[in-house]
Amino acid sequence: MTDTISDFLTRIRNAQAARHRVVEIPSSNLKKAMTQVLFEKGYILNYKFDKVDNFDVIKIALKYNASTKQPAITKLIRVSKPGLRKYTGVEALPRVINGLGIAIMSTSKGVITDKEARQLHVGGEVLCYIY
Repeated sequence: MTDTISDFLTRIRNAQAARHRVVEIPSSNLKKAMTQVLFEKGYILNYKFDKVDNFDVIKIALKYNASTKQPAITKLIRVSKPGLRKYTGVEALPRVINGLGIAIMSTSKGVITDKEARQLHVGGEVLCYIY
């Protein structure tokens, strides 16, 4: 597998389409940081770092609207890909749906959202858009 972040997003997307409550994803430090950002911003219910058959996995409890049963995450869009990396400076940080969504970025300050990058005045690689 060459693009682990795309696999991470696809597993979440597919689990929500199938209305699963929990999804298991192979773990890495970048995926752990992205999961923490999703939890802090309220896109997932909870997460747990676990070990299954000597492999580290992330168990993510997906969040749905109680009345309409719609998932909290409408779209997951991969921006920077292994074949074409997308970097942005402080002056050109993306705004997802005019501030309603988030852009997850990998910066020198760690994996953060676009809003936090503006506050810290740092640029970096735009990993994905979530709304």
